[in-house]
Amino acid sequence: MSSPHGTFTITTRWEDEDVYGHVNNVKYYSYFDTAVNGYLIRETGTDIRRLPAYGIVAESSCRFLRELKFPLDVVAGLKVTKLGSSSVVYEISLHQGDDPEPAAIGRFVHVYVTGEDRKVTPIPDVIRTVLEPLTV
Repeated sequence: MSSPHGTFTITTRWEDEDVYGHVNNVKYYSYFDTAVNGYLIRETGTDIRRLPAYGIVAESSCRFLRELKFPLDVVAGLKVTKLGSSSVVYEISLHQGDDPEPAAIGRFVHVYVTGEDRKVTPIPDVIRTVLEPLTV
């Protein structure tokens, strides 16, 4: 794997494959979302949905490099390429198990907003604490 600073494992599901026998491209975005939020929940020990502010996806992209299939454990490598006061930019690589070559590389931008009025707000300290070590 290309030296990510954090990892989260996702198991592909039968329904993830399309008629071409590989994981459909839209599922990769679901894997990015699952990896980021699963990592944050695991590392903070907090139900991030209960925080006064949470990250919403403002931007995402994916470069597809190789097929993923079912059944397979996909290891998502997480890096933070920009950590601002209210936003974070992730680079997420998806790997077939321990294969060092990624099957896909994604970019995922979270902007933190308040729960009630959805106004941009600073990243909660409990989140920032686990993001700082991921920053490259």
